[in-house]
Amino acid sequence: MSEGRPATADPAREAALGALLAIERGAPAGSALDRALRGVAAPLDRALATELVYGVTRRRLSLDGELAGLCNRPLRALEPGVRASLRLGLYQLRHARTPAYAAVTQAVALARRHGRPGGAGLVNAVLRRAAAAGAPQAGGEDADSLAAAHSHPAWLVARWLRRLGREETVALLEADNRPPQVVLRANALRCDGAVLRAELAAAGCAVQPGRYLPQAVRLGRGGAPGRLAALSEGRCTVQGEASMLVAAVAAPPAGSFCLDIAAAPGGKATHLAEWMRDDGRVVANDTSADRAAACAAAAARLGLTCVETRVGDARALPEAFTDRCDVVLADVPCSGLGALAGRPDLRWRKREADIAALSALQGELIRAAACCVKPGGVLIYSTCTTEPEENGAIVAGLLARRPDFRPLDLRPRLPALLAAEPSAAEGWLQLWPHRHGTEGFFIAALCRRDPARAE
Repeated sequence: MSEGRPATADPAREAALGALLAIERGAPAGSALDRALRGVAAPLDRALATELVYGVTRRRLSLDGELAGLCNRPLRALEPGVRASLRLGLYQLRHARTPAYAAVTQAVALARRHGRPGGAGLVNAVLRRAAAAGAPQAGGEDADSLAAAHSHPAWLVARWLRRLGREETVALLEADNRPPQVVLRANALRCDGAVLRAELAAAGCAVQPGRYLPQAVRLGRGGAPGRLAALSEGRCTVQGEASMLVAAVAAPPAGSFCLDIAAAPGGKATHLAEWMRDDGRVVANDTSADRAAACAAAAARLGLTCVETRVGDARALPEAFTDRCDVVLADVPCSGLGALAGRPDLRWRKREADIAALSALQGELIRAAACCVKPGGVLIYSTCTTEPEENGAIVAGLLARRPDFRPLDLRPRLPALLAAEPSAAEGWLQLWPHRHGTEGFFIAALCRRDPARAE
């Protein structure tokens, strides 16, 4: 593992380093990876680059903690290309199945191409020491120690420790650090889950049934949905199974009028339309023309005609839709802290203060959504977060203001495994990655009382 000129870094690692540099400059991980993969054709290279980018991003805190003890200078003083090369090399030594020689050689090649003279020598020396020393032992059970060992922000670990205790918190941290499976939703107008699984298996994909819903299909590790004919031809869409449960809870019959107040990129709005057999009306609202266009494109790809898009601030929706809708979905902007496995950069972007700021907006949005529900209609509130200030507290705040709403018993609308959750009878469900194998996701359903009908 000398610093003699190593082979040129391979396409996967070059792409990974480019994406990591973009993330460090502030780009979201998903969009940074998409751009970096444009010049990578081989499926195995694309899969490796994806694993490296998301893996390094997830493990950044623990990687940097170990590197700080191995380097002779602060990490922040290093050139970005050298710092990213070190993280990539150490990640492969600690968390991937890469032989030590290959991990070090490739990292040195990256540093040589993306840093000044001397950077490659530093990378070589540091990673050689890391390979010889082996992985450090984790120590301590307080929030700071667990945060360092499992690469999460300490403030978030402290919150979870207070609510869940140490054992569950560690299980949740470990779940966040596992790459999530890609899940597809079969388009009910064109096929079902069994047919979709058979098609994908015939195309060489490793597939499994969903955990909870028959239309859900889980792809095996490394599955790349973007290149599937079933996706491009509208027989399925990418959607997490927790997110699919929203339509199951709403359960709009054919002919319903549904409003999705913050619809982009369109997964839930199109699922509502499929649930109604494309018979009725789904208004997909979002704040920008580009985001609304993404909803329209999703509906067109799936062959749905009942979805119409609208651009505007959701808080202004009562001006057009007061008392008109059978189902209103308020899947609101949130901290995303339930989705840290699939969006690992969020753990470094969010601050505890963001939760309070978001909860104020969420309160405004749920109140606007409630105004659009007609008597006898249903309001669905959902987020992809685990934090009570964004979930139960928002629902409780609405119920205190609007006594004409009551929680809807979810048990008849949920799969048996989830209907057994104690909260389902009370109108809400909190899913956890370590308990349920899904994103951390909150769903509540409220029914507006109809004075003309006996309750």
